[in-house]
Amino acid sequence: MKSRGLLLDTQTFLLAAQEDKSLPPRARHSFLNRRHALYLSLVSVWELQIKLSLGKVRLPVSLPEAVQKAVTDAGVELLPLQLEHLYRLGALPFHHRDPFDRLLAAQALHEQLILLSGDRAFDVYGVERLW
Repeated sequence: MKSRGLLLDTQTFLLAAQEDKSLPPRARHSFLNRRHALYLSLVSVWELQIKLSLGKVRLPVSLPEAVQKAVTDAGVELLPLQLEHLYRLGALPFHHRDPFDRLLAAQALHEQLILLSGDRAFDVYGVERLW
């Protein structure tokens, strides 16, 4: 039986896709042990597509290839953006102005997922975070 699912934040997915050594061992282990269901939000894919288009980030492969590799190799499931997530977003205070991070927080709270992230900005929303 799997324990609660993990929602990858955008930075975590980016570091994993780049096979970046700065991804902490605990986070890296989460991809390998399959104890947790892993989720990648379409919000993160949207954010990455914007950042790639602006030249703010780079991937070793195209974004579709990186997402497919995560799905195929790590068993990551894609989490769509639902109306309920948007409604939950409306209840969040404005501690943080990044709309993508706020959407990820809303999704994690609504879906009762643990956020796999090193970003402490999520803590003010009461999101359970692993890193």
